[in-house]
Amino acid sequence: MAGGGTQQSLRKYLGALKDTTTVSLAKVNSDYKELDIAIVKATNHSERPSREKYIREIFLSISAARPRADVAYCIHALARRLSKTRNWAVALKTLIVIHRALREVDPTFREELINYGRSRSHMLNMAYFKDDSSSGAWDYSAWVRTYASYLEERLECFRVLKYDVESDPPRTRDLDTVGVLDHLPPLQQLLFRLLACQ
Repeated sequence: MAGGGTQQSLRKYLGALKDTTTVSLAKVNSDYKELDIAIVKATNHSERPSREKYIREIFLSISAARPRADVAYCIHALARRLSKTRNWAVALKTLIVIHRALREVDPTFREELINYGRSRSHMLNMAYFKDDSSSGAWDYSAWVRTYASYLEERLECFRVLKYDVESDPPRTRDLDTVGVLDHLPPLQQLLFRLLACQ
C-alpha cells in the first residue's frame, strides 16, 4: 500500500510540474499569454474545484465584445488541453469551463464551438478517454466520457433546433403537432445523455 501512496504522490507532483511548465511557456511563447495562463490554472491537475477568478478571465476573453479570433483561439486552446490530457481532473475541469461558457457567455461562443466541431474533429468526443492512474480514476474517466457526450449532444441539439433548450425560453409551446414531433428526437437524445450523467 505504501508504494501506491508514493505513486499517487509522484503523479500529483508531476501534474503540478506540468501545469507550472505550461504556465511558464505561455508567459514566453504566447500571443494570448493571459488567456493561456488562465486556462491552465482553471484546468489544473489539482483535485479541487477551479478558482472562479481564472474562469472569469476565460469568460472575459470570449465575451461578445472580443474579436471572434479571440473566441476561436480560446476554443482551440481548450480543445488542445482536452485532447492532450490523460488526467481525469484536467478533462473534467475543461468540460466544466466549456459547459459554464455555454450557459453564461454570449451565444457567439456556442456558434464558434459548433463551427470548430465542423471544421475539425469533434473536440468533445472523448469516447476513448482513460485515466488509468488508479481505480478511482477509472470511475472518473467513465463519468468524464459521459459528461462529454452530454455536452456534445447539447451542441448538436442547438445545431438542429436553432435554439438552446437550457437558456432560450421554451419554444415548443408555440409549435403545432408536426413541429413538436420534429423537435422530439433531438430533445429525447439530449435527455438520454443527461440521464446517463447521473
